[in-house]
Amino acid sequence: HIGENIGAGIMTPRQEFPPMPDRPFNVLFLCTGNSARSIMAEAILNRFGAGKFVAHSAGSHPKGEVNPHALKLLQRFNYKTDGFRSKSWEEFAQAGAPALDFVFTVCDNAAGEVCPIWPGQPMTAHWRVPDPAAFVDGSEAEIAAAFADAYGRLQNRITIFTNLPFEGLGRLSLQKRLDAIGATKDDKTGAA
Repeated sequence: HIGENIGAGIMTPRQEFPPMPDRPFNVLFLCTGNSARSIMAEAILNRFGAGKFVAHSAGSHPKGEVNPHALKLLQRFNYKTDGFRSKSWEEFAQAGAPALDFVFTVCDNAAGEVCPIWPGQPMTAHWRVPDPAAFVDGSEAEIAAAFADAYGRLQNRITIFTNLPFEGLGRLSLQKRLDAIGATKDDKTGAA
């Protein structure tokens, strides 16, 4: 479970966040396969949070390749995609890994798994986004629409996140806002 194994020395609720304001925040997006949603989230945050955030993505059981539909969508929006790869979350629990400030799961499976101990004692939240790869048997238009929908949901949540007033927010206040972002109703049906 994402809230487990965060490590010793957890900050008290009254301490301010961020602990290290002299560098960009390191953010890790998790999804089981690290092939679509977490990759798109990494791309979006690195674009919209440039200078303030450095985004990464990983999976508990990485597929080993990035979904071609995710790459196609990112290329359509003028992202450089040659550096993306499907990788294990273990890479971010190793010595020398970046100290993480935030870890967000974007799929229900990854949210329910016991995560490694992350360096940096990051804040965590679950930002569920339906799996666009579930439409593999659909038409090209249905597949494209599913990936566009996932991208839109992620962009919406990431935009809210990047606009949070981090300075002056206590850890508990920030945690409530991160959880609220995960509950954001961002589709035409009003479903979270």
